[in-house]
Amino acid sequence: MAAIAPSKLRVGLFGIGLDAYWPQFEGLEDRLKSYVDVVHNKLKRDDVEVISLGLIDTPEKAVQAGHDFRSADVDVIFLYVTTYAVSSTVLPVVRRAGVPVVILNLQPVASIDLASFNALGSRAKMTGEWLAHCAACPLPEIANVFTRAGIDFHQVTGVLEGDAHVDAEIEDWIEAARVGHVMAHTKLGVMGRYYNGMLDIYSDMALQSAAFGTIIEVLEFDELAAIRSSLTDAEIGETLVRIKAEFDIQSDCSEVELRRAASTAAALFKMVEHHGLGSMAYYYESTPGTVHEDIITSVILGCSMLTASGVPVAGEYEVKNAQAMKIMDTFGVGGSFTEYYAMDYVDDVVMMGHDGPGHTQIAQGKTKVRPLEVYHGKVGAGLSVEMSVQHGPITCLSVVELGGKVSLLVAEGESVPGPILEIGNTNSRYRFDIGARQFVEAWNAAAPAHHCAIGVGHIAKRLEKLGALLGLDVIRVC
Repeated sequence: MAAIAPSKLRVGLFGIGLDAYWPQFEGLEDRLKSYVDVVHNKLKRDDVEVISLGLIDTPEKAVQAGHDFRSADVDVIFLYVTTYAVSSTVLPVVRRAGVPVVILNLQPVASIDLASFNALGSRAKMTGEWLAHCAACPLPEIANVFTRAGIDFHQVTGVLEGDAHVDAEIEDWIEAARVGHVMAHTKLGVMGRYYNGMLDIYSDMALQSAAFGTIIEVLEFDELAAIRSSLTDAEIGETLVRIKAEFDIQSDCSEVELRRAASTAAALFKMVEHHGLGSMAYYYESTPGTVHEDIITSVILGCSMLTASGVPVAGEYEVKNAQAMKIMDTFGVGGSFTEYYAMDYVDDVVMMGHDGPGHTQIAQGKTKVRPLEVYHGKVGAGLSVEMSVQHGPITCLSVVELGGKVSLLVAEGESVPGPILEIGNTNSRYRFDIGARQFVEAWNAAAPAHHCAIGVGHIAKRLEKLGALLGLDVIRVC
């Protein structure tokens, strides 16, 4: 088995103009081309390849541009409107390329200096200057043609340079496109089976692949057992050293349990590397006293370590939440496996957590490791993680399947300090501006599965853009 070949996000850029203007207004074409160069620099990133086709000013060039973008395998196109241009210089490009398009309606200055403009003394010069500022002019025409052609489009409106809103919007669109690109180049491993009777988490894996492009690979628990049995003492010892460095090991954790967790963690990392996985969902119960029970009761530390290493792992075979966790982690905000279980009506907060795994990179302080005498509702006993998500702004994400469609359910809130249940689980207190009661009712009304992913920071706008690029509905609770 091998990982999917790495691939950069490819962003297409073209500006539009009208060739009839160039002989009429000296310097206008070069001026507008220089504006396209400014946008090119705005799009450049170390991990992004920008394919710029310059200024497209005839339908014939537009047809070729569509072929060029398609050959370049771009993920998204930024259409920069420099001046008035006929829509036949736009439609062939986007129709042939067949990828999402973001229209940049950016004029060169925030406000035309009308006094200087009117003092030019030449109607021709004045018209040429006007054309250099009328980026907004063809937008209704382009919107009309795209809509009639069944092409979705997105817009960024503002000033070419020095506009923080424009720069933030472009950054959000690129980040959303990058996450979509990663999801389409990710293998999600599924190992074990669903938790018996937990109907809400049963997932249509074909639908997940269709929505995100994710490859789903079915893994055998026997393979994990075989890898674990073949580990050397040195490999287990190295992982044990790492566990002791990364976690706050509580005094009641035995060396036997720590070594058992280390052996399973080392095996998990080997399996993930062998299959080239970018995320995983698992669940298993097995039979008491068997090697498989020994493995499944010692996975939480290894799954937490994988999650913190860019390979999010969802328990209870929750494929949808593995997708949500991967999305959040790719945005760089974490993505910890959680569910809400109670509310504090006095403090107006929602209590959320799970018995692991946790995303230790977004923990408030160092994640504790505690022994559990019983895994509630599951088999056996073993070590678990106890952590709270960093205090401050957070975003909740659930990938929802309803009626043969995938959608994104999003809410922004705040992780707040306060007492938590110290039972060896992930646990946090979250406050939402609409209040705990309204949040829970609104979230339930969208009918998600009971798990969700928590990330740090407010990224609802980026998630909305990801949904727009992937053609997924986004439901925002708050």
